[in-house]
Amino acid sequence: MVNLKSLPEHPEKALQKVGWNWMLGTDTAPYVTSDVVVVSEQEATQYYQAATTLYDMLVEAGQHAIDHVMFREMGIPENLVEMIKLSWEDDRQVHLYGRFDLAGGVSGDPVKFIEFNADTATCIPESAVVQWAHLRINNLDESQQFNTLYETLVAQFLYIKRANTDLTPSILFSTMKDNPEDDTNVSILREAAKEAGFDVDFAYIEDVEFSNGEGVFKQDPENGSFIRFDFWFKLVPWEFIGNEEPELARILTEIVKNRKALILNPAYTLLFQSKYILKVLWDLYPYHPLLLQTERYVIPHKKSVSKVLFGREGANVSILERGGEVSETVDGEYEDQSKIYQEYVEFPTDSAGNSYQAGVFYAGEPCALGFRRGGKILDNTAQFVGHLVE
Repeated sequence: MVNLKSLPEHPEKALQKVGWNWMLGTDTAPYVTSDVVVVSEQEATQYYQAATTLYDMLVEAGQHAIDHVMFREMGIPENLVEMIKLSWEDDRQVHLYGRFDLAGGVSGDPVKFIEFNADTATCIPESAVVQWAHLRINNLDESQQFNTLYETLVAQFLYIKRANTDLTPSILFSTMKDNPEDDTNVSILREAAKEAGFDVDFAYIEDVEFSNGEGVFKQDPENGSFIRFDFWFKLVPWEFIGNEEPELARILTEIVKNRKALILNPAYTLLFQSKYILKVLWDLYPYHPLLLQTERYVIPHKKSVSKVLFGREGANVSILERGGEVSETVDGEYEDQSKIYQEYVEFPTDSAGNSYQAGVFYAGEPCALGFRRGGKILDNTAQFVGHLVE
């Protein structure tokens, strides 16, 4: 059973003050809550160690996938393979950040790896700012939280800058239009980059100019000239670029090859983003205590979860009973994709029957814990719940 504590001051007022109304949810249950999950020091350490171990295992699995040319099985567009290999072999192409989704870890339940959001992970404002502000507004000590996300992002940007001294520290951030949640995630990344000494700017991806030989540009609205950036951060999925914008994929490959810009997150994060990596991990580390059995087919004699390779926020996820019949499902736009089948594990629950999934951010090291609360399948209606280390 999840140990919850309700703090008297709700973070809502602080959010409204900074214009994050989208976080308050459109339905009756606000997206952020007064509740926090109480975890022990030992449980917080367990999450940290799990994420550290899993990242090392993912690097091994990524190398295995490249060595055994597994791109097609992983659902990776062919036009991104060259860029994946280029970025993988270049130590300067640093993975800025990602987020592990984990089951268990509280009430004596072992931690189990659900998936890794390696390329375009969100939940940064909630994890870095909201749950921290929730402690502060309730006069609690910020050390009572496993949360150094913002400071660790600053350190990661500094590391990236120092690893790429041949490039000018100028970075353009991009999202797709009409996604206020993405814009808010990027606004925190922009602040972290600025603090690390980058010149920072923003443009929606449709307003960015990509020159084949020369790099990534934004047009100056005042004089019409084009400003070049040596770094580009995109909160736009790599598989979307590969499948929907093949010409852009080709141009970006040339830009990376010619060292005209460094792209964050690097293309190789698609290896970790594909849920097929869960199958690769199981093949490499069968019965590892952090892993759940994962196969290309329905697992016989076990309850399992079917997932499309590049689904997001629980879309097109189904829970299958032992005989293979579907007991619960969430619709979505990804039904044409290939699937993997992962052994089912119960999420920890509270007294009202809500499920809790832990999220651990990784930016060179594990750096923040937060929880999502919802039904058996956590979709885009799930709430964010902060935590307190006691």
